Amino acid sequence: MPLPPLLQGRLTLPVIASPMFILSTPALVIAQCKAGIVGSMPSLNARPAELLDPWLTEIETALAEAAKVPGARIAPYAINLIVHASNDRLEHDLAVCEAHRVPIIITSLRAPDAVVARVHAWGGIVFHDVTTIRHAEKALEAGVDGLVLVAAGAGGHAGRLSPFALVSEVRRFFDGPIALSGAIANGRAILAAQAMGADLAYIGTRFIASTEANAAEGYKQMVVESKAADIIYTPLFTGIHGNYLRGSISRAGLDPDNLPTADKNSANFGTSRSKPWKDIWGAGQGVGSIGEVLPAAEIVARLAADYAAARAALEHNAFAPRPGPAADRMIHALGGN
Repeated sequence: MPLPPLLQGRLTLPVIASPMFILSTPALVIAQCKAGIVGSMPSLNARPAELLDPWLTEIETALAEAAKVPGARIAPYAINLIVHASNDRLEHDLAVCEAHRVPIIITSLRAPDAVVARVHAWGGIVFHDVTTIRHAEKALEAGVDGLVLVAAGAGGHAGRLSPFALVSEVRRFFDGPIALSGAIANGRAILAAQAMGADLAYIGTRFIASTEANAAEGYKQMVVESKAADIIYTPLFTGIHGNYLRGSISRAGLDPDNLPTADKNSANFGTSRSKPWKDIWGAGQGVGSIGEVLPAAEIVARLAADYAAARAALEHNAFAPRPGPAADRMIHALGGN
């Protein structure tokens, strides 16, 4: 599907970097945008709330300066707003975004009915993240411009549906921009997301292991050392199912294979001394593709090279069986020599 006009010609890769609680700050957003992907952060990362305005000025100033370089392809940035009654900063943060005419707003946790009209009034667009078909339908009823489909395997509050199922069903009623999230940590996965029908990949975990991420060094190293089997999916820590690193759960004194039963009315049950996100570290199932901590620009460069190689290989080898016994058996089964 065609990308929104404000993204056309401004991306080196079809990627939105997901807004990561605590971890995404102006330094990471700026590096991502300068590398040619949409950088984003939650407004709630600016604490106190008064910090949000200078943070947005910092981002805009840095990107405007970077855009002066001839041939530079600088992506727009996005701010994530939690559209839920529990967020008492929503009106304040939305007003700051309005004053800065933030180009992309990513909304979460409730259909953003009241937010969409205001964002459209200043010329911005709204993506809303969803984990189910019903959530997608409600977001579209609210008038959002695009959807972020948070499929199984994504870091943080991930959904349960396979990306194949989620994208396929949403495409039955929505032909607008879709960003897909869920274990996307290399260029091949970006291409696969597009092949499934998404327009953009939505990548978070790969950027935890970046030099600019506001994460403890132990967190970054645990991401590098972990595999998909080290991701635990549980509602224990926030009352909502999420994916977390096994090692961080163990450090909190809990057995990852025998966690207490979650009580939705008592978030952080059984972990009184450990806080989700700060001590219990989120990550997606794509950790097994991450081998080292790198600057964000280098991560994007490697993703781009991998993506280009995957496209070239697919175009060159389409439907061609690989050499070897398995290929010989396939050819024989198809009636070949």
